[in-house]
Amino acid sequence: MNDASAPITGAEILVRCLAEEGVKHVFGYPGGAVLYIYDAIFKQDKFQHILVRHEQAAVHAADAYSRSSNEVGVALVTSGPGVTNAVTGLSTAYMDSIPMVVISGQVPTHAIGQDAFQECDTVGITRPVVKHNFLVKDVRDLAETVKKAFYIARTGRPGPVLVDIPKDVSMQKANYAYPKEIEMRSYRPVDKGHAGQIRKAVQLLLSAERPMIYTGGGVILANASDELNRLVDKLGFPVTNTLMGLGAYRASSGHFVGMPGMHGTYEANMAMQHCDVLIAIGARFDDRVIGNPKHFASNPRKIIHIDIDPSSISKRVKVDIPIVGNVKDVLVELLSQLDASEARPNPAVQDWWRQIGDWRGRECLKYPTSDEVIKPQSVIETLWQVTGGDAFVTSDVGQHQMWAAQYYPFNKPRRWINSGGLGTMGVGLPYAMGVQMANPGATVACVTGEGSIQMNIQELATCKQYHLTPKIILLNNRFLGMVRQWQELDYNSRYSESYMDSLPDFEKLAEAYGHVGMRIEKPGDVEGSLREAFAMKDRLVFMNFITDRSENVWPMVKTGKGLSEMLLGAEDL
Repeated sequence: MNDASAPITGAEILVRCLAEEGVKHVFGYPGGAVLYIYDAIFKQDKFQHILVRHEQAAVHAADAYSRSSNEVGVALVTSGPGVTNAVTGLSTAYMDSIPMVVISGQVPTHAIGQDAFQECDTVGITRPVVKHNFLVKDVRDLAETVKKAFYIARTGRPGPVLVDIPKDVSMQKANYAYPKEIEMRSYRPVDKGHAGQIRKAVQLLLSAERPMIYTGGGVILANASDELNRLVDKLGFPVTNTLMGLGAYRASSGHFVGMPGMHGTYEANMAMQHCDVLIAIGARFDDRVIGNPKHFASNPRKIIHIDIDPSSISKRVKVDIPIVGNVKDVLVELLSQLDASEARPNPAVQDWWRQIGDWRGRECLKYPTSDEVIKPQSVIETLWQVTGGDAFVTSDVGQHQMWAAQYYPFNKPRRWINSGGLGTMGVGLPYAMGVQMANPGATVACVTGEGSIQMNIQELATCKQYHLTPKIILLNNRFLGMVRQWQELDYNSRYSESYMDSLPDFEKLAEAYGHVGMRIEKPGDVEGSLREAFAMKDRLVFMNFITDRSENVWPMVKTGKGLSEMLLGAEDL
């Protein structure tokens, strides 16, 4: 019988720490520096390890696991190239503020700085793309460090945290003691917003004649979707969700005016530009949302900004009422003050809604249909119908990503999983893996392009090993579509290296990995094929839709232009 108080190895300590944090799945790839850790994983039964085929996919899968479940995703990689392969995944999660802990192996402490085999400066390399990182040099510090990592990852503005563990630390022994709570003098995130600032915000909102509610991924990260829906319904104001915030407010409501920004709706962008009071909730006024900052600032408006991160406030756009705090806590207080107030929204808001109705009348998402060639927009619309609008949809990056965001209305948070800030091609399939591990039995669709899917296509093997069955929706236009679109519009149609002229037979490739492959070339076959694919609950189905190769994403705000200068189609060029 083992003595519970006897010293155990660092690897065993790590495994126990992960179990204490409630970790159920770890995505990883073994290597020399982490073999003691993998040996400890082999001996335990508290969590499952998922063997990916590339470290980048491990971090992406852990990222999507977190996005879709509100749990901290966990990945495990070895030293040197294992870590460098993970950097893109870390940066992707960092840009979108996703809570995640990545464990990396390191060469033994005595060899650090000696150019040892598979050594790299992990702390230095990852510092710009993580919320925080640690190098554990003493096994006695390991448990507390892991506790700190999870605490930092999930509190305040969330983000990825890396823990670098030298091989000798993983084999040395120490007594195990996992802290129940952690306190760090240098890290004290604020949750509650200033009551006085919230009171000013309420007064300003109720006086607004042309109000606009602009929300981002921070609402979803804070689990504040219910509060946002209550706020919008109570005030009756128009609301827009950014690419990262889709689903935070239900798209089926008439209050929702669509996504803002570069490929947002005409009505959302015009309302953003012409409102007199704008409340930004968990959003950061990034370049793809507001376009040219000078143009955005040319129309006077009062701005309220709610964000957990004080550095995000007035970073790109000067605001009038800053409120630092957890979005959920601030909205609870804001709703409480609204409920207590006898004032009602300004009656002039009805005139504002009539103006928005005129903008909606432009039908900016209307596209020409065809009986000859598959329109990518129609595939997404049909996907929504077939799944009842209730699927988890992961996406790669490009035209297909924008079409999915435009034509698949989301009514729930954490259903739209995509790389917003970094725009990382190759995330779609590992994202689908992470989503399905976190949500067993859920309907999962991966919308991708022929360029993106090939960046992590080896993960079809992981799906086969672990019986993961997402449906892959490849919108195949034989181009790097968004690159081609920009080359057409800005580079006089000089399609430099954007044409994909040696594509594999995706159906046979999927079959080679043990999955089902389908090729769809006729518009009349789209719905039937989708229904057939989703009826195969226990199989991964790779659907290769041969789409109109000349189709562009409209509307569009070109680089350097303002929100009210958007193009609704080629006729506006």
